[in-house]
Amino acid sequence: MTELIIAAAASVVAFALGYLANHLYRQMKLNKKIGLKKDEAEVIIENARKEAEKVRVQGELKAKEIVERRSSEIENESREKQREAFKTEKRLQKREEILDKKFEGVEKKESELTKKDRDLVLREQALGEKQKELDAVIDEAKKKIEDIAGMTQEAARNELINIIEDEARHEAAKKLKQLEDQLHEEAERKAKDIIALAIQKYSGEYTSEKTISVVNLPNDDMKGRIIGREGRNIRSIEARTGVDIIIDDTPETVVISSLNPIRRQVARISLERLIDDGRIHPARIEEIVSDVEKEIEREIQKAGEEAIFDLGITSIHPELVKLVGRLKYRTSYSQNILNHSIEVAFICGILAAEIGYDVKLAKRGGLLHDIGKAVDHEIEGSHVDIGADLVRKYGEPKEVIEAVALAHDPQPQSLLAILVQSADAISAARPGARRETYEAYVKRIEDIESIAGSFRGVERCYAIQAGREVRVIVESSKVNDEEGALLSHEIAKKIEKEVAYPGQIKITVIREVRATAYAS
Repeated sequence: MTELIIAAAASVVAFALGYLANHLYRQMKLNKKIGLKKDEAEVIIENARKEAEKVRVQGELKAKEIVERRSSEIENESREKQREAFKTEKRLQKREEILDKKFEGVEKKESELTKKDRDLVLREQALGEKQKELDAVIDEAKKKIEDIAGMTQEAARNELINIIEDEARHEAAKKLKQLEDQLHEEAERKAKDIIALAIQKYSGEYTSEKTISVVNLPNDDMKGRIIGREGRNIRSIEARTGVDIIIDDTPETVVISSLNPIRRQVARISLERLIDDGRIHPARIEEIVSDVEKEIEREIQKAGEEAIFDLGITSIHPELVKLVGRLKYRTSYSQNILNHSIEVAFICGILAAEIGYDVKLAKRGGLLHDIGKAVDHEIEGSHVDIGADLVRKYGEPKEVIEAVALAHDPQPQSLLAILVQSADAISAARPGARRETYEAYVKRIEDIESIAGSFRGVERCYAIQAGREVRVIVESSKVNDEEGALLSHEIAKKIEKEVAYPGQIKITVIREVRATAYAS
């Protein structure tokens, strides 16, 4: 647009120059009349004409150039718009095809739905007819049942309701059993996680208590003598006994650390004798440790033989006698395993005598039930599996092998295993056996009985099995069967809230109904 204006302006200028030339021409004529020279006027006019012609040509060229460039731009814009229009047309055609296909699918589905509606109507009609027939058959059946059973429709309805209730109760019981099984599985998994967590939290305290022995020194100078020149004495003791000797800043004290209680005992006695002797060097250490090992072996043999003799057990393999003696240096929950095994054997014998079982066999199973603990720090596996392998290896009777293998099985199939489990529980639950004072035990029993007796309708209550079970006797006139089940849960919740106790406490509510009649 600007170029057109410039061209127009050039034309106007050319026109003005032409007009000026004419004017000059007329002026020249006028000047000629007044005496100017004709040649000068002609030169001026000619120059003006040439200049005007030049300006006109330039203007025309400029205008032509502008017109051609604008025409090219317009043509390019037109082609671009045509291409966009073509693309838009293609897209619209594609969308139209898609819509056509969808419309065809909708029409097809509509046709199918129409057909299904017709089929449903026909089926409803057929079902209606069959329902009428079924109602007629049911009415006829009801009449026949009433005629045969001599029952009215109301009585039959009540009977049917009772049957349905029984079935529903049965289904509910099955569902409850399934839920209980699921809960037991989940509880077992969570219990394992909790036990593992408890073991992790307690392991530090237990390890420091059960895996070390402390030796008192007459003075701190003795620590240097135990260490020896360049540590040769302490290395000799550790290599010979298989323990770790810990010498720290604790005054007049040396700590012996080992998971093996016998090695720890050998190292403790050897170190005490070396301190008393005063001669601490590798040769003397070798001599003292050898003597102490022989002495410990004799004590182990003696302890095993005494236990066998006291229980009256015969024909037992010598290696089993040694393993029984090794239990003297093993503890569980602060309870000495050898003493515990002897207790279990005696209790097992008494239980066997009461039921007519072989007393000697029962004592044998009771004594050997924890035999795996004698070497469980040396062999991989649980003490139950290790014990079963040991008694099998040394030719014990089949019943004893089963009792050892099933010592902690929740559902033992062997009679001897049941006796061993019972005796084991009695020995472990004995007041004072596992870090529980007699006073605390009595106080716990009194608290449990007091809580159980505080509920309405309770006549008497007894804590049995060292407080692991509470028998609650209620008055039948005040507490019915449903209330008895609820009462057991209420007592359990109150005991959980107010009493601290290990393990579980079983609450058993007993309700007795007596009917008396006299015939005369």
